[in-house]
Amino acid sequence: MPSASQLESGAAFHRPHPVSWPRLVRAIVFGGIIAGTLDITDAFVTNALLAVSPSPTRVLQSIASGLLGPAAYSGGAGTALLGLLCHFVIALSAAAVFVSVSQRLPVLQRRPVIAGIIFGLALHGVMQYVVLPLSFVRMSSAPTPPGQLVNQLLIHALGVGVPIALAARHWAPVDGTPSIP
Repeated sequence: MPSASQLESGAAFHRPHPVSWPRLVRAIVFGGIIAGTLDITDAFVTNALLAVSPSPTRVLQSIASGLLGPAAYSGGAGTALLGLLCHFVIALSAAAVFVSVSQRLPVLQRRPVIAGIIFGLALHGVMQYVVLPLSFVRMSSAPTPPGQLVNQLLIHALGVGVPIALAARHWAPVDGTPSIP
């Protein structure tokens, strides 16, 4: 935790070592792919257990419906692949945002688990209250059941945010020492 004098002087936010582009890209790619894989696996398993969308194809088509609307469900494997692509573009974009911000605010890398949890929860909020309402996804007016909400929050905090933060810390550390504390 930064001391009061570090916060006053700005040292807590100082970037001591520039990180090369290949390391930044590696952090974004690994963080995004790991987070995207954990998140989509959770979606497949959760939807199958709840019998909401027992088919992975249907889950992926529901992601594609953000771009295509209801037509995504009649598009077969093509729209499922589009959904998978969209999912990983979002995961990689989230990783790019965190890695970029963590280069300017090293405090995020000093506590990657806490920063990752907060980032994952914030990302969930952005997806639920900004991205989905602006997409063509048909939103239900019913509230999300408590069990599903807890699952969504946990996977975003622990399965998306934390892996991205740990990837940033490991592959693009601001202190020049790759490690995962």
